Amino acid sequence: MTQHMKTPPVVSQEAWEGAYEEMLVKEKALTRARDALAAERRRMPWMEVKKDYVFEGPNGKASLLDLFEGRRQLVVYRAFFEPGVFGWPEHACRGCSLGADQVGNLAHLNARDTTLAYASRAPQADIQRLKERMDWKMPWYTITDSWDKDFGVDEWHGHNVFIHDGKRIFRTYFVNNRGDEAFGTVWSYLDVTPLGRQEVWEDSPEGYPQTQTYKWWNWHDNYEEGAAPDQRWVEVSDAGEAAFRNKNA
Repeated sequence: MTQHMKTPPVVSQEAWEGAYEEMLVKEKALTRARDALAAERRRMPWMEVKKDYVFEGPNGKASLLDLFEGRRQLVVYRAFFEPGVFGWPEHACRGCSLGADQVGNLAHLNARDTTLAYASRAPQADIQRLKERMDWKMPWYTITDSWDKDFGVDEWHGHNVFIHDGKRIFRTYFVNNRGDEAFGTVWSYLDVTPLGRQEVWEDSPEGYPQTQTYKWWNWHDNYEEGAAPDQRWVEVSDAGEAAFRNKNA
């Protein structure tokens, strides 16, 4: 450790635990504030997308509705991988690549009726080559029209969030700059969607889909559409939740 680094004081275990408890109060307040902000997002107005956009995917042309892959919600990240971007053609933008490396297993997000997709202006052949090289699994489409300009991501990265009702598509949220630097977990994505995590503890508008807390969680290779929660997991999660509640009380 460099002697020029001004470090915090070294204290006893008792003093350290006291400082930790003080910090924990602030961290719990931040968690509650974050939950309240997510609840406000779920009440944001929607903007209908009336223009027909065309993407190129691994199987050919795709509409914005196709990007949902049959699910209710869609999060699209505009990644910079194209001629003129530092790293081309071997790599995408370093920042976008760091973000892609953070993306967790998409099965959990899909289980909440939500799809994550990436979009760039690179041809599909280059995108598939890049995904194989970097071991990225998210669906990744080629932008062919003004979609990036129309949704504020023609010059900078960002996540656009959509929901559909039949063939009608609505833009519900947008995150860019430092707002999306920590994206990658299932929670970071769900907290910016119009339906949220869809658990009963959330403050959501009346009629929104919600299931019992923890009960839908599963191994990523074990999700079965329409399957009831495993009773053994129900018992484990109930016991865990009760323990947390007793500790907080």
